[in-house]
Amino acid sequence: MSTTPEPILSRAAIAGHPLHPMFIHFPVAALIGLVGTDAAHLLGGDPFWARAGVWMAGVGALGGWGASLAGLVDLLAVARVRRLITAWMHALVAVMMLSLATLNWLLRLGEDPGALIDPWGGLLTLVTATFIGLAAYLGGRLVYEHAVGVDTST
Repeated sequence: MSTTPEPILSRAAIAGHPLHPMFIHFPVAALIGLVGTDAAHLLGGDPFWARAGVWMAGVGALGGWGASLAGLVDLLAVARVRRLITAWMHALVAVMMLSLATLNWLLRLGEDPGALIDPWGGLLTLVTATFIGLAAYLGGRLVYEHAVGVDTST
């Protein structure tokens, strides 16, 4: 007897490949990279790292909201996904994370992008990175425990 769950196919997909996991990599990489640019700016004071952080924060926030639309389609359009508490927890954590990431990016826009990195920008960056880890854990549970977006027909 197999304990493998029946797969839950994505409605936001191209040729059976779900869009959300395809789109999320760049925003996550940018927001995790922001930890490094903030650390470099705080430790070295070079304004280059503050300017790089503006771009990392913007790519992370805007790209994350874009990727979240594909996840939202599955959350709202697939009844089996809607019934999963893990899906709602993943969505809630992602919205909180993207809200913090957006605030962090907006704080950096302006004449002196490094002015608010110490301490608020850096703190927002670390909290955002923590939320990314939690959202990733919950997303992994959706895939590996509930087979969301997994096509086992091939």
